[in-house]
Formats: sequence, structure tokens, C-alpha cells
Amino acid sequence: MPPLDLSRLGVGDRIQHELLVCERANKTTATGDPFVILTLGNASGRLETAPIWSNQLDWVGGAERGTVVQVIGAISAYGKNGVVKRQVQLSGPVRVIPRELVDAHDFLPAISEDRTKIWDWIDRARGDVQSPTLSRVLDLFFTDDDFRVRFERTPGSTAGHHARIGGLLLHVYEVCSIARHTARTMRANVDLVVTGALLHDIGKVEAYSVTPTGFAFTPSGHLVGHVVLGSLMLERTLCRLSPPCIESQILELHHFILSHHGSLEFGSPVRPATVEAEIVHWADETSAKTNDMLESVGDAEGFLSGGEISDKKFWRVNRRVWRRPHGWE
Repeated sequence: MPPLDLSRLGVGDRIQHELLVCERANKTTATGDPFVILTLGNASGRLETAPIWSNQLDWVGGAERGTVVQVIGAISAYGKNGVVKRQVQLSGPVRVIPRELVDAHDFLPAISEDRTKIWDWIDRARGDVQSPTLSRVLDLFFTDDDFRVRFERTPGSTAGHHARIGGLLLHVYEVCSIARHTARTMRANVDLVVTGALLHDIGKVEAYSVTPTGFAFTPSGHLVGHVVLGSLMLERTLCRLSPPCIESQILELHHFILSHHGSLEFGSPVRPATVEAEIVHWADETSAKTNDMLESVGDAEGFLSGGEISDKKFWRVNRRVWRRPHGWE
């Protein structure tokens, strides 16, 4: 059976597929009767079920968070706070798939881009770096097979931009591509910009975890955050560099990581103090904000009324968005 694209399902479409139970909400009505709402998902997105009332609770027996279930039902619509939303109306009991027969991680959101091709591009960008010192610094990370595996699997965020398996890899490719073009246009140091772009988010491999039900912060992600974690990772790793960087070079590499969010209010302890750090900061912003806009425009949930303007504000862009009704052939 082909993978189910939850984002493309319309009202009346039938479902008979395996889906991950991302959340299970056990609730009660005003009169005290129990009911359940499941949030089901796969790599294409998530949908809630219509309430499963007390007389049908046996339909979702064993459907706990992190399990994979076979679902039979259809897409229906309901209104909430003036916005029409889709839901899955179950037409029969779900069937819990034994854990040993399925990997719940396969149902998490993942990038559709070819990761091998992205790695090939990143490795070519590294190979174009002319500075022997910067090249050795990048090699400490990007020739380490364990780091590459972790880097490729890490999302770009837990719930915002590039929140997908492979999202960090895609985001860093975008940042590096944007920053490199900008550096060439503005006559900045391209080697430094490529290095800063590739290193700016390394802390996310320690800040985020991938669980069977989605993405979460690690304890160090909560307590320290990916910006500072990246700087700490760099400090630990530079100890293996031979010959070592001089003190001012080390400071500049740390500055790329610590300044890439642009200001204290957005999570950077310092603002960019060099042309190259400024370029990496705005390349990071461009990748993140453009991804937010692309996913908002492409979110079927926001356009159920069929209009050009979204039915709701999307929290990631804090506005309604326009889906153009025409092409530009």
C-alpha cells in the first residue's frame, strides 16, 4: 500500500492505513463521561480523530502514545474557534501493530529531499575551502562518521522550522548556500562564511532528541540551549586540531555560533561583530523564515474553506498567508 499523504486528504476521503499514535488525550464530558481523542501521524503530518465516546472506548484499547495502529475511517470536518479543521472519523476499532513488527521512527516527519545529494553538496563546499586551517576545523566534524549520522538525523527544531528528520542537514545546506552566494556578492571572506554556516547549528545534535512520538529537547537542550552547546562542542573538538588555531582564530569561530541568532532577545549572547558573522546570521534567518512561510502556504489545514487567503493566522509567521490562484507560465 502506498504511503498516505495526510496533508492532501480532503473531506470524505477514506483511510485504511497504519499510523503512529503521537498523542492520546483521555478526557471527560461536562457530565463526567469519558472520551478519547487520538492524534495520529506519519511522515507527511498529523491529524486528530473525532472524539471516541464512552460506548466505543474499546475501539482504542492499547492505542497508547508511541504505538502504531491500523486505522479505518474517513476524513470529516468540524469548526473550532471559527476555523474549519479536518479530523479522522473512525469507522471501526483500531488494530495495534506489535512493536517488534514496526519502527515508530519511520512515521515521524522527514525531509523529502535526497540526503545523499545534500551531503555531496556540503562535502564539495568543504572541499572548496582554500584555508588549510579552516579546512582542518571542518574535517574534525564532517569526516567523523558518528557526527554525520547524528547530524543527518537531527531535526532543525522541535516544532518550528525544518522540524523533520534530516531537517538540520537541509537547513545547514540552505544557510551555507545562501551565505556563500552573499559573501561572493559582497566581497566577504567566502571560506570564513562557509565555515561559519556549516558550524553554526552543530549544538542541535546535543540539544534535540528523536523519540518514537516526535522531537523533544534533551536535558542539555533545556538547560543550556543549542547556541551555547555548539560553542562548547567546538571548544572540545578544537583540542584535537593539529596544529592548533591561535587564540583570535578560536574566538572568531566561536563568534559565528554565539552570534548567529542576531541578538540577546532571540537567543544569542552577542550580536554579529564581523561582516561574515552578519552574513551567516541573515542566511540563517532567510532559511528559517522562508521554511516557515513555505509550510504555511502549503498547509491544507489552513485553506479548508477554499479561499485564496488562509482561514487562520499561522503561528510560525504570525499572519494569514495568500495562496495565489494563478500561475506564471
